[in-house]
Amino acid sequence: MVIVNYNVEFFLEQCLNSVQKALENINGQVFIVDNNSIDGSVEMVQRKFPAYSLLANKENVGFSKANNQAILQADAEYILLLNPDTVVEEETFSKVIGFMDSHPEAGGLGVRMVDGKGKFLPESKRGLPTPAVAFYKIFGLSKLFPKSERFGQYHLGHLSEFETNKIDILSGAFMLMRSEALEKVGLLDEAFFMYGEDIDLSYRILKGGYTNYYFPETRIIHYKGESTKKSSVNYVFVFYRAMIIFAEKHFSQKNAKLFSFLINAAIYFRATLAISMRFIRQSVLPLIDFAILLIGLYALTNQWRISNIDFPERVVNVAVPAYTLIWMLSILFNGGYDNPVKLSNYLKSTVIGTLTILIVYALLPKSWQFSRLYILLGACWVLSYFLLSRIFLHFSIGKKFNLSPKKNKRFAIVGGQEEFERVAEILKQTTRKIESIEHVSAGEEKEKGAVGTLNQLDQILHIKRINEIIFCAKDTTAQTIISWMTVIDSTKIDFKIAQPDSLSLIGSNSIETAGDLYVLDINSITKTENIRSKRTFDIAMGFLLLVGSPVLIWYIENKKLFLQNILSVLIGKLSLVGYFKLDSKVSNQLPRIKPGILNPIDSLSFPDVSLTDKLNLIYARDYSIGKDLSILLKAWKKLDR
Repeated sequence: MVIVNYNVEFFLEQCLNSVQKALENINGQVFIVDNNSIDGSVEMVQRKFPAYSLLANKENVGFSKANNQAILQADAEYILLLNPDTVVEEETFSKVIGFMDSHPEAGGLGVRMVDGKGKFLPESKRGLPTPAVAFYKIFGLSKLFPKSERFGQYHLGHLSEFETNKIDILSGAFMLMRSEALEKVGLLDEAFFMYGEDIDLSYRILKGGYTNYYFPETRIIHYKGESTKKSSVNYVFVFYRAMIIFAEKHFSQKNAKLFSFLINAAIYFRATLAISMRFIRQSVLPLIDFAILLIGLYALTNQWRISNIDFPERVVNVAVPAYTLIWMLSILFNGGYDNPVKLSNYLKSTVIGTLTILIVYALLPKSWQFSRLYILLGACWVLSYFLLSRIFLHFSIGKKFNLSPKKNKRFAIVGGQEEFERVAEILKQTTRKIESIEHVSAGEEKEKGAVGTLNQLDQILHIKRINEIIFCAKDTTAQTIISWMTVIDSTKIDFKIAQPDSLSLIGSNSIETAGDLYVLDINSITKTENIRSKRTFDIAMGFLLLVGSPVLIWYIENKKLFLQNILSVLIGKLSLVGYFKLDSKVSNQLPRIKPGILNPIDSLSFPDVSLTDKLNLIYARDYSIGKDLSILLKAWKKLDR
């Protein structure tokens, strides 16, 4: 078995825990090839899985080459390529080996895959991407007619996901192959750095006279860590370029040219579509808001004119759009376009925008000052518009415009008493809004304090109105976890898995966040509004420090480094406050932010290095501008680091 890892330590740990259980009665080799990760993956494998073979590359050599490194060292009848962001059932390996043993014509095999919400992944079974099949997929026909034998060929939608079938293409997330077949057709083609290599090898296995099978008698979870990138322009280029390499290698010159033409057309079509859709999603509402505010403010000037109050034309044509822009920028920087929508943000934004306008107004020449009352009435119009429009959107559209306060979480932890207490403590330390934490016994006997047993889980979810389930892997089999995930309504329930002796809880809350790691709620610092607030704070304070430097510099030891640091903050290379730099396991769990000159330990009167991990976690979890300001006021003399 070969697992190629790149900076997914917690997923890899979970994967290896499931592999370890599935290999209990099987004689198998496990190779982990790490492509120069910096997140502590190598150290974790060395510490927790010393019996497995670890190949630590000094650079990212790509998926194909990394797999080949291990395959060349393996000595086994079958070779399995397995993604690190997967969880296998306890009987997965015994079942797939049994099938391959009884089907000597089988060269490769894939299994039924579900995502982190328990939904079937259609890439579990795929057809050969011929020019026609590629055309149907690229231009959306396969999505419109997924069950059609002709148009749905890419994902073989006409074949049942619950029946064993012959297929063309296996998924690289779980790709079991007969060693004899690999010796005949060759290893992965290293021309494919990422994407496409599984299609190429699957096709070569078929050409070698073997059969590929889709085998749904066992399942795996595949968190699809790359899915968050599939709407990006970069993914479009990398994936479809891999398809061109495949076409040029396997199709006739005529078909390859046709395929290349289709792919290139798709690249620019999809790239243009991705850019356009992103622009539309992000800009349509602000543009509509700007236009309506501007119309309202111009209408207000007309009311003044009706009352015979003179507005100089040049002032109106410049000042009114400028005021509108200032209010809009204030709305933007104070979270008016963030999710979830908060009406209080519009009040705060309007006040800040109005004060900014009044300050600018006071500095203008008399000929440009025409009415403070107009500004105040304009502020009332701005606030009224945003409140009424967002309330309308709340009732008409909902979803991201939902104004309802975020409900407190109701957790159900499935596991033994010891694991329940451990995971519950993690939740209490890392999650603010908890309404209840219920214990569900993993066995058939109800433990003391538990609300019920695992076979009563569906009833417990309904009666206790649970919205998040955490399965303890120590006490619950992967097969049981996957079975429950596939039958529970995942639109109302989130799933996570707690690994033994680990602070991480891994789950997937939506297709947009599939594959995300949740060390619950320490990601406050990387929320959109906090990233923006932190950058605004850096710019504002950096500017003040620069202006005050002729005086402040006399209190600083290294004056040159002080000025260099402030300039680095202003251009975005550094932040005024960041984490304390410590090479530890906890540091690798923290959300990524810019390096800071100061850090949370500077807030202590008597710095204690033993507290750095805890202070870093608290800083990430409870970030606010107030924290940065407090640290800056206490330690500004250390800005020459």
